[in-house]
Amino acid sequence: MLKEEREIEGDPWWRKLLSIQEQLARCCEPPLERRDAAEHRRHILDVARRLFAERGVDDVSMQGIARAAGVGQGTLYRRYAHKGALCMALLGENMTRAQEELQAYLASCTPLTSARAQLDYVLSRRVAFNEENAPLLSAMLDASCGNRRAALYDNPFYLAMHETVETLLQRAVARGELPPLDTAYVTDAILASLEINLYMHQRTRLGFTAERIMGSIRQLYIDGLCVGMGRAQERAASS
Repeated sequence: MLKEEREIEGDPWWRKLLSIQEQLARCCEPPLERRDAAEHRRHILDVARRLFAERGVDDVSMQGIARAAGVGQGTLYRRYAHKGALCMALLGENMTRAQEELQAYLASCTPLTSARAQLDYVLSRRVAFNEENAPLLSAMLDASCGNRRAALYDNPFYLAMHETVETLLQRAVARGELPPLDTAYVTDAILASLEINLYMHQRTRLGFTAERIMGSIRQLYIDGLCVGMGRAQERAASS
């Protein structure tokens, strides 16, 4: 084994980051089901995807999907309890692809790769995911009410993103790239900044570009924290 390979495998942060992605990959494995059940599920999702593309997610009802797919409403609701759950199923393939890209990136990093650079990449990909999947993400959020509100934060994709971001913040602090901070709270604050309702308000009502949003997140939570650390060190040195 090459020296660089030994260093990578011996890096606990690298192992933890890949472990998070591997756990998510296992969660994304399709359920075991009969061939006819799988084809039925695929048919419903294909019909829903087509209707959403033609009319927009907001203007398509579960009843309309059932009619277009040629299935009973009861059958549709037994498989997907509400439109948000159906949108989540449609998002599954896109989320899996995004997760695979992130896993490949993290696997390509070395112990010398800056944690701040990795955090920048992860958050940039989250912004790109919002751009690509905004209608479905919005529909999922709209369907969240009552006991379903917490489901957004219990989703394995959200949990994996939270753990990834917090791990990178912890790694940056441990390596002196960022000052000591409450990594759990800062992670929540970062992800709240990318919550889809706020994101779409900024994009459509305020006219922000995706680049502006990511630039501000970078300024606040990556470069900004580092600048604050530098100023604190300067004050300590001069006192």
